[in-house]
Amino acid sequence: MGQQINDYERITALYCRLSRDDEQSRESNSITNQKQILSKYAESNGFRNTKFFIDDGFSGTSFSRPAFIEIMDLAEQGKIGTIIVKDHSRLGRNRLVVGQLLEEDFIRLNIRYIAIMDNIDSSKGLNDFLPIQDWFNEMHAKNTSEKIKVVFTNKGNQGLPLSTIPPYGYIKDKDKYNKYKWIVDEPAAKVVKQIFKWCIDGYGTLQIAKMLKEQHIMTPSEYAIATGKPCNHQKPKIENDWKERTVASILERLEYTCCTVNFRSTTRSFKDHRKINIPKEQWKIFENTHEPIIDENTFNIVQKIRENRQRPTRTGRKSIFQGKIYCNDCKAKMYFCTFANKETNCDIYRCSTYKNHYYSGKCTPHNIRDHLLQKLVLENLQITLGYVKNFEHIFIYQQQQLETEQNIQDIKYKKDEIRKANARINELNLLFTHIYEDNVIGKLSDEKFRFLSAKYEKEENELKEKVEELTKYLKDNQQKKTDIKKFIDNVHKYTEIKELTPEIINQFIDKIMIHDFHKGDGKYERKIDIYYNGVGIIGVPTTPEKMEELYQKYKKQKEFIKAS
Repeated sequence: MGQQINDYERITALYCRLSRDDEQSRESNSITNQKQILSKYAESNGFRNTKFFIDDGFSGTSFSRPAFIEIMDLAEQGKIGTIIVKDHSRLGRNRLVVGQLLEEDFIRLNIRYIAIMDNIDSSKGLNDFLPIQDWFNEMHAKNTSEKIKVVFTNKGNQGLPLSTIPPYGYIKDKDKYNKYKWIVDEPAAKVVKQIFKWCIDGYGTLQIAKMLKEQHIMTPSEYAIATGKPCNHQKPKIENDWKERTVASILERLEYTCCTVNFRSTTRSFKDHRKINIPKEQWKIFENTHEPIIDENTFNIVQKIRENRQRPTRTGRKSIFQGKIYCNDCKAKMYFCTFANKETNCDIYRCSTYKNHYYSGKCTPHNIRDHLLQKLVLENLQITLGYVKNFEHIFIYQQQQLETEQNIQDIKYKKDEIRKANARINELNLLFTHIYEDNVIGKLSDEKFRFLSAKYEKEENELKEKVEELTKYLKDNQQKKTDIKKFIDNVHKYTEIKELTPEIINQFIDKIMIHDFHKGDGKYERKIDIYYNGVGIIGVPTTPEKMEELYQKYKKQKEFIKAS
């Protein structure tokens, strides 16, 4: 404690606190009402040097409140003489912390504590029943928290957004049923689209943040404050100071594809409000709940780019195929290697297994020069996209042929299995109802009921897992048809490709497998397999004869479908 302060000079802290729950429950707890009661009491009882300390919108279970922290800081300096609150619950609703304040901290700091409505005055001694009152205050907070949690859970399960503030790029609006919905905020959405485009163009999050700053584009919090929208942050000290993390969070937001994502996180308890992130597989995702800013294909490409991002080389040169080159033999990624004392046409890709001393001798280098790979990929892209564009129907037929008769029978079998499993689940629910009723009226012993209910429950869980697995298989199969359409749509976006860019590579190519050298026709040759997004390897007919053969097969199928 610092220098001694005269009791006459010590502050009388008039403390007001209002949580969002209190605000909804009763008018008597409003900040205005608390201030009136505290002012009148202090004046009537001759308290001097009064000062208001207000925590508006803070839960009583937490003591990390700005105004309360300020009071305690001043108290440690010996500057607080008395703390007055309207009622005891304003001090807090955590019995352990409140108990320590009253029985230890306030005594140590020589602070008088008064709760007006509860007739508590520490100068007259504390009532033995006060700990019970603290317990009731805490239980009130717990019950309120549980009720709110139920409301939020029901709301979240219905697909309604739980976040009070929409993501950057959206604003809240009411529909014809007077319910809130998200609509696109065009100026911010334009920035979001630019960020995604830059990522596809090959720029990293740090580079994007620098470009946004250089172009004097407001950060999300600056934009919200400037346009009068709700914001959880204060105005930044440095203007347009985009952070790498802010850019990354925008690139990861599934909401931009028209989805509502609920239950991303939770809190530790009603006392501890620290956030706990929930695993992605447990999120509740609802599709088509609002207008998209980013199409699904673009979003998925960006996620792949971010998953495959690599460290920059010492020379500063970057691979145009970042994260897409793999060794065909060991399936490991291939490193991009540059040399400071050599020209760029000496840059190579090398198998990462070969370089790893733990797997010494397990694979060969598979070296391929970057400029040669770019040449091969560009030629393949030009030929493939030209084929798809000029012979679209034949390409679709070719892709459909990959779905063999065996696949078709497999799909039919799995659909039948799902139907049988769901029918059995319904049977088990009826059986459980019967044994429950028999147990209640005494026809079935408790021991037999426990045995049968456990048996039925186990079978039901196994069937549900089976249905989930089979449904996923069918969904993935259906996705294949969607992927073909998206690929064709992308092809039509480009009239002619004369050079490779990160954007073109990310739009079309999923991965490139590099084979080792092999000897053919008296010389060493190198084969590469290019897997296109959503459709895999595309077998372009290399001769007029093969093209004619494929066309005749397509024609026969078309005639057969027309006839049937």
